Amino acid sequence: METAASAARLVNYPLVAALLAFAVAQSSKFFTTWYKDGRWDARQFIASGGMPSSHSATVTALAVAVAIQEGFHSATFATALVFACVVMHDAFGVRLHAGKQAEVLNQIVYELPEEHPLSETKPLREILGHTVPQVVAGCILGVLMAAVMHLSLGSS
Repeated sequence: METAASAARLVNYPLVAALLAFAVAQSSKFFTTWYKDGRWDARQFIASGGMPSSHSATVTALAVAVAIQEGFHSATFATALVFACVVMHDAFGVRLHAGKQAEVLNQIVYELPEEHPLSETKPLREILGHTVPQVVAGCILGVLMAAVMHLSLGSS
């Protein structure tokens, strides 16, 4: 008979925790859009931006799962932690500001006269990054998903 511990060894716990966190975060965007805007938008399953940050949830779950599995002193945890910090900083830094720039550029294009060659330019995507609360929510979700996975698999 297979025990929970032997079943856990057959599963790549950090990978599954990260993928689960991503799936839960992306799925929850579908419902937060409905709650906030009162409409169902299936594009939220694959969209960037929004609450919570699926990037943050994914990399946090990965780092926490690696820490649980290999220890906080492992080189793998250090790598996962640095990777998570870079991704989360990018989410509320560079990508958030790129989205704000896209918003300004779209407004400029909308105000161009019809005869201008750029007046028919397709609008740029404006929601690219995350606010700090969206990143923090994703981080909390990632920690919870890694913990739930660890508890459901038993000791790994």
